[in-house]
Amino acid sequence: MLNKRNNKYKISLQEIELKEGTSSGKTVEFEFENHDNILSLIEMTKDSDRFENKAENVEFIVGLKLFSEVLLRNRYNPLFEDFAPAFKEFINKLKGK
Repeated sequence: MLNKRNNKYKISLQEIELKEGTSSGKTVEFEFENHDNILSLIEMTKDSDRFENKAENVEFIVGLKLFSEVLLRNRYNPLFEDFAPAFKEFINKLKGK
């Protein structure tokens, strides 16, 4: 079901340490598609001064792209009904429109 207009990615998330100081070592790995070239976006913004902690630029892009693609695919889901207009405004502000 690969849409040729999308890029395909795999994310692996590994539990390193929980706030209590423990870790089960659990991991989650999943594949997803996105219309943007996420690695290119990360490369362009990783050294941005958007956040004081430079690593947060990468966290921000990955989180934003994961969330926004789900929102786009489910734009008519009642869950996003009230949120979608504000998100569109946010994206326009982010892109400088």
